[in-house]
Amino acid sequence: MLEVYIDGASAGNPGPSGIGIFLKGEGILEKISEPIGITNNHQAEFIALVRGLEEAKKTGTSFVSLRSDSKIVVNSVDKAYVKNEEFKPYLEKALQLIEQFDFFFIKWIPDKENKAADALAREAIRKAKND
Repeated sequence: MLEVYIDGASAGNPGPSGIGIFLKGEGILEKISEPIGITNNHQAEFIALVRGLEEAKKTGTSFVSLRSDSKIVVNSVDKAYVKNEEFKPYLEKALQLIEQFDFFFIKWIPDKENKAADALAREAIRKAKND
């Protein structure tokens, strides 16, 4: 099983934003920290979701357990629905990626259990501000 921890962060709402993705399991240990431009925090969380799924897909795994501290992301995936039109394209892309795994689980976790992804997202904001 591949565990994928995701987080999005914004310095301002909207403001310079970044995503953090931490993958571990099945002999994989990967950290991704990417600036994503000016967005709001929820949008950054959805972008992290899609990127995390894309990275998981690249590993060739069929069993993914994704963890996020964003209740809106977790609930949206669980219900396959999001009210805000701004997030629908991200959710649709995520659901298409999820269908490609044999087993997929998503779980909400508290911030304290998502420190690795959070640190990567904040590092991406620092990179963006320094560019």
